[in-house]
Amino acid sequence: MTGKIDQTDWARLHAMTDEEAEANALADPDNIPLSAEQLASAPRMPRIKIIRRALKLTQEEFSALYHIPLGTLRDWEQGRSEPDQPARAYLKVIAVDPEGTAAALRKGAA
Repeated sequence: MTGKIDQTDWARLHAMTDEEAEANALADPDNIPLSAEQLASAPRMPRIKIIRRALKLTQEEFSALYHIPLGTLRDWEQGRSEPDQPARAYLKVIAVDPEGTAAALRKGAA
């Protein structure tokens, strides 16, 4: 924090019912909910970027560790292309067991 004091009335917020909280959120003119059409057309953060960031790896490190061409990785993250079905399955394996996946790739290279 940059020296700002939290002026949130947490007691009041915690005392609100779910219905009151939702009504307040819907009444906020600065945060109008998206329509179904807007939500459907909104750009998505590619899952690959979430996985890579969770592993605290740069694009270059992730690319080298998991044998994904750097240009392909960048295209996926920037939404220029999307992983095909086998690549999505591979990304799921990385997400579930990143260390095991990297170890298997190292073994295969030996």
